[in-house]
Amino acid sequence: MKKLSKKIEKGARDGAILLLSMGEEKAATVFSRMDDTEIRDISRQMAMLGRVESEEVESVLMRFADSVSAGGGLVGSWNSTERLLSTFLEDGRVKEIMEEMRGPAGRTMWEKLANVSEDILANYLKNEHPQTIAVIMSRIKTGHAAKVLSTLPDELAFEVMQRILVLDNVSREVIETVESTLRSEFMKNLATKGQRDSHEVMAEIFNNLDRAAEAKFMDMLEENAPEDAERIRNLMFTFEDLDKADDKSLQVVLREVEKDKLVVALKGAPEELRGRFFNNMSERAAKMMKEDMDAMGPVRVKDVDEAQQAIIVKVKELIEKGEVVLAEEGGDDEFVV
Repeated sequence: MKKLSKKIEKGARDGAILLLSMGEEKAATVFSRMDDTEIRDISRQMAMLGRVESEEVESVLMRFADSVSAGGGLVGSWNSTERLLSTFLEDGRVKEIMEEMRGPAGRTMWEKLANVSEDILANYLKNEHPQTIAVIMSRIKTGHAAKVLSTLPDELAFEVMQRILVLDNVSREVIETVESTLRSEFMKNLATKGQRDSHEVMAEIFNNLDRAAEAKFMDMLEENAPEDAERIRNLMFTFEDLDKADDKSLQVVLREVEKDKLVVALKGAPEELRGRFFNNMSERAAKMMKEDMDAMGPVRVKDVDEAQQAIIVKVKELIEKGEVVLAEEGGDDEFVV
């Protein structure tokens, strides 16, 4: 099977070189007589050729060696392949072939939607016409469609199901219109929302550094880019920021985080923050935790950092869910990180 596969691949490569040497008009005539599989195989080889030395061109062309070698080698690329295909295929078919060849980066819209969470997709679709939703549900993977459908409002989901049941073969024009709308509106907006401020990214990176590395890099930033350093410091979320949480939020943290990690994390926390945690426990629980901390003896700074970082990750999840709220320092307003 491997030998056969290599033979087919070699044949497709030779065909790609031959067609590129013919020029677009003659190559278009040859392409028009091929089936979809042949077009896809040769197009893929053509797009991946890169530079082909004249010696190889001569060995493939045989009878045309003199005329081709005078022009030197050939350069195959995605753009030249797409341009050639466009001379004899409809734009939609060219797009399908090119997207298939490019792989994950050029997947069809329906494949890309598979990576969009059901909540985000359902939130977008709930404002669309039920017939449009039905078309989309019929095109994406059934498992993903089920999750999206269950996230939609009940009445809308039921109407969509009814429309899917009576959905006839959808014309190519309708599919292309839906794809175009999804690509130009939904995916574009999703990409825009997905863009993050570079200072936020750096703040999260700093949050994951150990204390020594954090101090070293922050000193370097403060010396060379003080304004950036200040913005990053303001965006960083530290274990000490839990002191800004109200008692109700601290009680949520106590319920949700692992007790073993909390003991280690509090071992290296400021006394005031420790006291706030103890005050939000029962007397018995606070006493037991204090005894556990005393029994631990000295704890490595690295272990404290790891425990605090694990809790920070959990707290951020709780903040995003609205279960933990931090009060902004120096004001009465509240903010969500």
